[in-house]
Amino acid sequence: MANLYKKPVVVINPQTGKKTKTKSKKWWGQYRDASGQLRRHPLALDKAAAQAMLSEIVRNVEREKAGLLDPTTEQRGRPLKEHLAEFKRYLENRGVTPKQLHEATRQIEKTLAGCKWKLIAQITADSALHFLGNLRRQGRSAQTYNHYLKSIKQFTRWLVRDRRTPTDPLAHLSKLNVSTDRRHDRRPLSPDEFQRLLQAARSGKPIEGIRGPDRAMMYALAAWTGFRKGEIGSLTKRSLQLDADPPVATVEASFSKRRRRDTQVLHPELVRQLRAWLKRKSRLAPTTPLFRISGRIAGGIDRKTHKMIQRDLAAARQKWIEEAETDSERAKREASDFLAHKNHAGLFADFHSCRHLFITNLERAGIRPKMAQTLARHSDIRLTLGVYTHVDLPDQTAAIAALPGPPGA
Repeated sequence: MANLYKKPVVVINPQTGKKTKTKSKKWWGQYRDASGQLRRHPLALDKAAAQAMLSEIVRNVEREKAGLLDPTTEQRGRPLKEHLAEFKRYLENRGVTPKQLHEATRQIEKTLAGCKWKLIAQITADSALHFLGNLRRQGRSAQTYNHYLKSIKQFTRWLVRDRRTPTDPLAHLSKLNVSTDRRHDRRPLSPDEFQRLLQAARSGKPIEGIRGPDRAMMYALAAWTGFRKGEIGSLTKRSLQLDADPPVATVEASFSKRRRRDTQVLHPELVRQLRAWLKRKSRLAPTTPLFRISGRIAGGIDRKTHKMIQRDLAAARQKWIEEAETDSERAKREASDFLAHKNHAGLFADFHSCRHLFITNLERAGIRPKMAQTLARHSDIRLTLGVYTHVDLPDQTAAIAALPGPPGA
């Protein structure tokens, strides 16, 4: 049964600091909603007005029970900022990583502000498309367009599932084809390039607080396991079972992109190099990160790995150019893409390129596509073959040479 009451409150005297128990100035209403749950809402200062407001609420509850009232009506009248705060808590409770949570909520907030949406009823596909179109007109990539669209659609789908609105006005909007507007495609380094990169790193000065030999070990580990930056940053001495049969490295589920515990078999030569490198890390505790490059890990620091590899590539390239014996050879090397951070085709060699190199090397070694997909830890083989596997001119030349020749006359 519904009733009015004044909420007990505690008032603090600003001069004496004394606390006094009293009643709220505003009347509150207590009632049970259509599901039987007890609800309490602030109403008005005037008792008659508060009683009228409570009577209207009770009438709406009765209409909802009879199926005459949309149960989302009350939710649709709340500000979108409140819904977004509750959506953020929903994502946190689902275990979404802090990085994903920050990116999703940031993109939703920018979309709400750009479209000037205050209430659920104001969300329209037309205004969303206009905002997303402005992103493209400002020079943003198709991939960025898709990221914003994915975030706002995730929010509107949740509004429907949580019975906050009956329909999703953005359900029919689709993503752009990113293959027509690639901004940061990567390339794997050649074996000679990668060897020179390691040499430059080993003899180089600290970059982003990481010493040269540690960077070289990190590059080799990334290129021979396919581990991503965050996964590399999570590794400790306990993550490496170098004496096991076979030797493996393990990434815990909380740091793996696919949220599973991943175990990767290690190459014998990589194991040898890791043992030699770890001998110089005797003071490192078993649970301390081997490479402090990720802020997601306790004790880690978010480092710019792209800056590290870019500088090491520049040093390796400069040394390679200086090895030219003639002026014409030097000019030829300066015009080439060898060890370039970004080549003439617009492809980048950054830290994530080590993962591209790992998967491309699997193809070069003749590994079956299904095995390559498993080792790459991809759910879709199209990602393994279409994005991470690179076939360049030397690979094509070797493939043609391996074919039997045509029959002679």
